[in-house]
Amino acid sequence: MKIAFIINDHDTEKPNYTTPGLGYAAYKRGHDVYFIGVGELSYASKGHLSVRCKTINEKKFNSQETYFKAVQKEKFTRITSEDLDVLFLRNNPADEINERDWAQNAAFIFGEIAMRNGVIVLNHPNSLAGAVNKMYFQHFPEILRPKTIISRDHDEIKAFFKKQKQKMILKPLQGSGGTNVFMMDKKNEHNLNQTIDAIARDGYIIAQEYLTEASKGDTRLILMNGEPLQVDGKYAIMQRVNSSDDIRSNIHAGGRPEAVKMTDKIMKLADIVRPKLVQDGMFLVGIDIVGDKLMEINVFSPGGLNVISEMYDADFCTPVIKAIEKKVYYKNMYSDYLFNSRLATL
Repeated sequence: MKIAFIINDHDTEKPNYTTPGLGYAAYKRGHDVYFIGVGELSYASKGHLSVRCKTINEKKFNSQETYFKAVQKEKFTRITSEDLDVLFLRNNPADEINERDWAQNAAFIFGEIAMRNGVIVLNHPNSLAGAVNKMYFQHFPEILRPKTIISRDHDEIKAFFKKQKQKMILKPLQGSGGTNVFMMDKKNEHNLNQTIDAIARDGYIIAQEYLTEASKGDTRLILMNGEPLQVDGKYAIMQRVNSSDDIRSNIHAGGRPEAVKMTDKIMKLADIVRPKLVQDGMFLVGIDIVGDKLMEINVFSPGGLNVISEMYDADFCTPVIKAIEKKVYYKNMYSDYLFNSRLATL
C-alpha cells in the first residue's frame, strides 16, 4: 500500500505527534509512506495531483520519534496521485488562521482531485469542506449540544449572557486548540464588549452555555469508522484536565492528560454521533465530552493517540492502519463501485 499524509508543515510537525505515529505504524507494516506539507501540493496539467513529499525506505527504527526525525532530514521527492492508494488529510486548517490563510482549504480541495483520480481520501474531502468551522457541530442532534448561539450581534450575545445567568463561554466559530476561548461571568462582565470585539475581528462568535463539569476538564474519545477505537478492551480515551487558572483543557494549551474509564453515558453519546459521521465519511474523529454533552467534534486532525497509547501501554495506531488496509482491499475488489464517502467509514 502507498499512503500519504498531509500535514501543515514539515518544520512544525513534531516527531511525537499522532500523524508521525500513524506513519510509523504503516512503515513498520511494510507500506510506502509519504509526508506532504500543505504548501507542497500542486495540480499537474494531465489532471493529476502532483506533490513534493518526504519519504524514507529500507531502514529500521526503534521509535516513531527516530523514524520521523529521519524523514524530516530527507530531501524532497515528487509523486502524483497515480502513485497513491490512500491520501490521509491530517493537517489542521485552524493552525493556518492569520498566518497562511491560503492553506486553510488547500488540503481538501486537492484531496477532491486525488479522489477523482481513484485515490482513497480520508477523511472524505467534500465533508471536510463543510466542517472547516464549528458550525458543522450544530448539525448533530440538539440533545448532544450545550445551549449555543452563533452571532456577531453584541445585543444578542449580551441577551444570551443574561439568560445564562451571567456565565458563558465565548469562542470563535473558526479555530481550535483553545485559541481565543473565554469564560465570561459577573467578575469580568465589564470586559464583555471588548472580548466580543476581539473575537469578532476573525468572524462569527460562538456563545455557549457554561457547563459546571467543565471545571474538571473534558474527555477526549477517538472514534474510527464511527465506533470508539479500542485495543484488547482498552479504549482510546483520556481525561484532559485544565490547569488551575485556565478553562482550556487542550494538551498543548496547558491541559494535563489522565486515564479515564469508558462509561455507558459516553458510549451513548458516541452512538448518537455515529450515523452522521458514517454518512459524512469521517473515518478518524475526536469527540470532546463534558458531563453528558458534546463540546466539540474534531474531524481534521484529532490528536492524542500518542499520549493515549503510552497511557494504557497499548498501540492504538496500528489498528487505524489495519482499517485503512481493509479499505484498499475493498476498493480493489469492487473497483469503481464504492463511493469514497462510503468507503471511508466501511
